This record gives sequence, structure tokens and C-alpha cells, in this order.
Amino acid sequence: MDFADNIWDVDWGPRGELEEAAEAAGYVGVRGRRLKRQLGAALSAAVWELEPGATQAPYHFHHGGEELLIVLRGTPTLRGPDGERELREGEVLHFPRGPEGAHQLSNRSEAVVRYVLAASQGSPEVIEYPDSGKIAAMSRTETSAGGPLFTIHRLADGVDYFDGESR
Repeated sequence: MDFADNIWDVDWGPRGELEEAAEAAGYVGVRGRRLKRQLGAALSAAVWELEPGATQAPYHFHHGGEELLIVLRGTPTLRGPDGERELREGEVLHFPRGPEGAHQLSNRSEAVVRYVLAASQGSPEVIEYPDSGKIAAMSRTETSAGGPLFTIHRLADGVDYFDGESR
């Protein structure tokens, strides 16, 4: 086992890939650090902090992976299929695959929120964003164009199975 991080002693250091991606998408006040994991392991975890007024990610659910949330500090607001509710420190929530696991976390309080998000990181993975009608598809395998697969499309832009195929 190769986990060696302590969730209470995370060194935030300079902004990393998680913060840069969130900020580029307009999600300011979000920071996260991946915890160490065994090379090739499907299970990953990250410690996240949300400043007051921040939202971590768009409302979404996973088709391939599951997630587990552990609230360490503060009172984040969870948006789920049944509406919104404020979470308490120490709460643990499981987000299963599919629409019943849809979620979004925001901080409507006046204090910083800290939590751990653990996920089964299978490959390939498809994430659906119900509010915008988008899907993200990703895989660690190489595409025919080179590099790992990562693409985002609107469901409404779907094409026929045989569209563009040769006979």
C-alpha cells in the first residue's frame, strides 16, 4: 500500500492542475490535492476545499465510477436528485453510478469547507451533466489520433451509428 498522505496536513503549495482546471471553467475558490495512491489503482482520493460562495463542479453523475464524500470541516450544500440539503461535519455520502448518484457541492456558508472525495477511477468513464445536456467520455487508452481519450459533447449533437462510415 502506498497511501502516505494525511488529510489534515495537506500541503496546498502552488496552484495545481485541479485548481487551474476549475478556475478556467469559472469555478473560483476551489482547491484540491490528490492523495497518493498505488500506481495503476482504480481507487483514488483527493482533499478539497471550497471558499465561501464556491461550487466544486457542475451537477453531474458517473456512468462508470462511484464516489464517496466525507465532510471534514464546514457545512457544504449538496444538490442531489431529491433537491438540496446542508451537510454536517462527519457526514459520509455514497454517490452510485447513474442518475441516482447525481451531485454538486457548494459552500453557502461563511467558513471554508474541507472534504475528501474518493472515487473508483475506471477506464473508460462517461460523465453526464444533466443541466447542460453534455457528456464527457474519457479513457486511458490511446485514441486513433494519439493521446488518451477525453472529449465533451452535447447529447443533442449525437449522430447515427453509421454516419460517416464506409461500406
